[in-house]
Amino acid sequence: MSKTEETSSDAYQIKITLAGSKPPIWRRFVAPANITLDRLHDLVQVVMGWTDSHLHAFYVGEKQYTTKRRDGIDLDVDGHDERKFRLCDVAPAPKSKVRYEYDFGDSWEHLLLVEKIIPPAEKPPLYCCLTGAGQCPPEDCGGIWGYYHLLEVLGNPKDEEHADMLEWTGGPIDPAEFDLEEINKSLVFFRTKGKRTWIRE
Repeated sequence: MSKTEETSSDAYQIKITLAGSKPPIWRRFVAPANITLDRLHDLVQVVMGWTDSHLHAFYVGEKQYTTKRRDGIDLDVDGHDERKFRLCDVAPAPKSKVRYEYDFGDSWEHLLLVEKIIPPAEKPPLYCCLTGAGQCPPEDCGGIWGYYHLLEVLGNPKDEEHADMLEWTGGPIDPAEFDLEEINKSLVFFRTKGKRTWIRE
C-alpha cells in the first residue's frame, strides 16, 4: 500500500492499553484506517516501546489474525493472515475493539480502542503519538505480574534478588517515565520510509 493510498483514507485515533497495568500503561496515536494489520503491529511496537523480539497476534471476537515466523515457516495456528486484512476491516466503527497479544510466553495483552474516525479533509497527523502514560516493561520479565514483582525487588535493596535484577535491567526503572518526544522521533521512520523495517533485523 502506497503512502498516497494511506493518506487519502480516513484516520483512526486509537487508544492502546496494556492489560493489567495499574496505573494504566497506555498510548493514544493516529494511524490510517486502511493500514494492514502487519504494519499496525510494527506501529504498536514503536508506540508502546517493545523490541519486536517475539511472536504476536490480533484478535477480534473469536477470530485470530497473525503472520509467518521470521524464518518464513507458517505458524501452527488457525489464524487469518494479518497481511491481508486492514484495520478498517476488523474495526469498522468508533468504539470498535481489537485485542493484541505480544510474546505468547509472557503474554502481554493489549486492548486497542478506536476512539474516533477522522476524515482526510481534516489532515490528521498520521503515525503520530498524541499522549500516553507509563514506561513499557522490560522484555522477558514474566508478563505483567512478573513486571510488578520486578519493580518490588528493584525498590527493596534488602531483597536477595535486588543486585541480580538491577544488573539485569541495567539500572533502576521509573514506571511513570513516558517520553512522547522520543516515541515520535522513532515514528519518523513510518512517515519517511513507510515502514520501520529495521525493527525486525
